Amino acid sequence: MACSKDNPVAVVTNMPKPEIGLSMLFRLGESFPSLIKYLRKVTTRQVEILDEGLHTLNSRRVKTLKEVVKSHNLELTVHAPFVDINIASPSPALRRTILRRLEKSISYAGKLGCRLWVFHPGKRTGVSHFYPGLDWQLNIESVHSLLKTARKHEVDIAIENVPEPFPFLMKSVEDFSRFYDEFDDDLGLVLDVGHANINRQIKDFMTRFSEKIVHVHVSDNDGTSDAHLGIGYGTIDWEGVADALKKVAYNNVIMLESIEHVEKSLQTLRKLFS
Repeated sequence: MACSKDNPVAVVTNMPKPEIGLSMLFRLGESFPSLIKYLRKVTTRQVEILDEGLHTLNSRRVKTLKEVVKSHNLELTVHAPFVDINIASPSPALRRTILRRLEKSISYAGKLGCRLWVFHPGKRTGVSHFYPGLDWQLNIESVHSLLKTARKHEVDIAIENVPEPFPFLMKSVEDFSRFYDEFDDDLGLVLDVGHANINRQIKDFMTRFSEKIVHVHVSDNDGTSDAHLGIGYGTIDWEGVADALKKVAYNNVIMLESIEHVEKSLQTLRKLFS
């Protein structure tokens, strides 16, 4: 809202709208050269790449990505490695190895000038029952460690809500409320709408953490499994999601994570948030 002496009537300015982006999850089974070829013709400016599988980052690949980003005016988000990754591992040696892997990923994100690095919380294990509270403590310690590394490389990082039935420590609104009550530093939240749908907590996440949400992942599902369907091919009320995000004035990136009906899903999202 703005006004001046010459024009004392306040003028309401339009809030910036979310920008629609595209995750390369649906390309993860293809080679890295194939990914690069696709990025040269991608129809979104915001792109999320995964430091995982056939797309695992290294110095040579970072150099190639930087060239594509510059020539095609792209802005990248990096999704952290997630296969066999548990930042709350009770094995000290294994946890150190995992953190080194993630720290390397953060350093590559820094070299790419990424807007955000997205990671998953830790998991319970087969020995969690014998050491009550240890995995939660290790999860918080690891997040502190990752945040310290991120600041060193001038990278913003954020933690994602993850779905049932996997043994993650942070899946529900209640889990994240406890985390933010105990975590004595600033850390953003990546709201995965598909994951929240499985918990029946989409709107709860939006209202409870409206000031924490810095990035949104979207894909559809039937409420029972994380199928990454196209938008409109599951049970999620997307008009309700759009209305809820508008109510909390969310204006960052909405990243499509569908693995099918990708172009149609992009069109649907653009209409919803036009």
